[in-house]
Amino acid sequence: MNILGISCFYHDAAACLVRDGHIIAAAAEERFSRKKHDASFPSQAIAYCLQEGGIDVQDLDYVAFYEKPFLKFERLLETYLTWAPRGLPSFLKAMPVWLKQKLWIPEIIRKKLDYEGPVLFTEHHQSHAASAFYPSPFEEAAFLTTDGVGEWTTTSYGHARGNQLHILGEIHFPHSLGLLYSAFTYFCGFRVNSGEYKLMGLAPYGEPRYVDTIYRELIDVREDGSFRLNMRYFTYPYGLRMVGRRFARLFGGPPRTPESPLTSREMDLARSIQVVTEEVILRMARHVHRETGLRYLCLAGGVALNCVANGRLLREGPFEDIWIQPAAGDAGGALGAALAAWYMHENNPHTPRHPDAQQGSYLGPAFSSEAIRRVLDARGVAYEVFDDEASLLTETAHLLAQGKVVGWFQGRMEFGPRALGNRSILADPRGKDVQRRVNLKIKFRESFRPFAPSVLAEEVSTYFELDRESPYMLLVAPVRHARISGEGLERLYHIDSPIPAVTHVDGSARIQTVTEQQNPRFYRLLKAFQQETGCPVLVNTSFNVRGEPIVCTPEDAYQCFIRTDMDVLVMDRFLVRKDRLPPSEHRLLTPEEVTAYYGLD
Repeated sequence: MNILGISCFYHDAAACLVRDGHIIAAAAEERFSRKKHDASFPSQAIAYCLQEGGIDVQDLDYVAFYEKPFLKFERLLETYLTWAPRGLPSFLKAMPVWLKQKLWIPEIIRKKLDYEGPVLFTEHHQSHAASAFYPSPFEEAAFLTTDGVGEWTTTSYGHARGNQLHILGEIHFPHSLGLLYSAFTYFCGFRVNSGEYKLMGLAPYGEPRYVDTIYRELIDVREDGSFRLNMRYFTYPYGLRMVGRRFARLFGGPPRTPESPLTSREMDLARSIQVVTEEVILRMARHVHRETGLRYLCLAGGVALNCVANGRLLREGPFEDIWIQPAAGDAGGALGAALAAWYMHENNPHTPRHPDAQQGSYLGPAFSSEAIRRVLDARGVAYEVFDDEASLLTETAHLLAQGKVVGWFQGRMEFGPRALGNRSILADPRGKDVQRRVNLKIKFRESFRPFAPSVLAEEVSTYFELDRESPYMLLVAPVRHARISGEGLERLYHIDSPIPAVTHVDGSARIQTVTEQQNPRFYRLLKAFQQETGCPVLVNTSFNVRGEPIVCTPEDAYQCFIRTDMDVLVMDRFLVRKDRLPPSEHRLLTPEEVTAYYGLD
């Protein structure tokens, strides 16, 4: 049985193909369209999934959509009526799209795909819960899903066993932990649904000066983790912005202008809302544990990408272990919808797999050696071909140890927002200037943002205070023997650590553990680097620049390589050195182009 899962029309559109409960393929539309957070109908992602599965549309048994549009439309209408007439501009902007498109999902699916079979709909948070539990290694577990908003639900929890999910409780719009965090993202001058990572990365530079203010004025949190927001301070239910003047007065002035210098206020706001978010999540998790009495917890929804909170939940929470869906946001809803159709609608038995059924989240397209060779040959690029993998890995490790920054393009593309060793930019974590160089000259992004380490799974406890695997880069833990001094942004230059390039200014790191089972070639590269340097850790950041999605194709990778200060590109068996490119291929962006294109100085 072939089931196609789809999410679209809000942000992070995606498609997934599930065959007899096995995940065949999954990808976000942005990777093909090259439009960040593309919300349009995922035609290219669907085409890829069908191709990967070796089937046509006529072979599909079901198409499953990740939420119920009429329930969401009901929430929008009730919200606009509640806040009338203040919501009129937002209402006038939203209604044409709904009346022409979003209410007609079955018709759109049938027309776009030339599909005549049944279309199933799951509720938004049911899709999140399914994406969290069914790929997990647990036979029975509790689940907690938290995001901005689905139809009405912003948070749900429950228990799952075998093939069934049971939601026990929910929090409804407009009370939303995800939207509260996004309000601070907006106020600090970052883009909502994109800049939350930046806010989390900025938090350690500040002090929690506003925590009491947030608790006193913005959110009433109960012991069980349930909460209500003081809606006098927020405009997102009816306006085109997240917050209004009352919120600005509470925090000493208007929102930060995007790309303007960061001040201590933004750092302190980031730290404060991060502290509050972590406390709410811990309270909710303790309540879920009391209610279910279960040993394991599964997480999904956009808030589950807050890896700092996840780390605290693992260390301080009541559960023995947690499993987090790596595509925890709306893209993962496509996967959840397809799995819910197989297990809940069709009532098929569920047998957990070890280490999980997510397959390392390497669910996107791969490209043959010949396809990569054609791209390089078409440009007249000088390259080296390594028929022996060991020689390729030894040379790459040697270049990394020399301080070279390597674009690493291998195998199937990752599903989810993290690069996990197949579409990655790699560097030596021991260099003190690596973090700044990669941020400013390769990623073209803010210098304060941290990088993640990839580490051999068997060595994780040597370098980090973590006693288990973290394959999806969704847990933060302290770096051993790290010492930080200074204040504010100056702390970035006072990191004393064995691996400073991946040590954040609070002495922590967002860790990916790598096993030979899940990613053999990347594992062996880490082994080769360890043999070269004695260090089993590499800087691993996503293969893209600010403002664009992670690369998908060899052409995407090559274009990113020549536009940045990367030194080496390794695609499959091919190695390209920047200093051997012909002059016509040197396309490094000028400072003026960086300013114009990425909004940076």
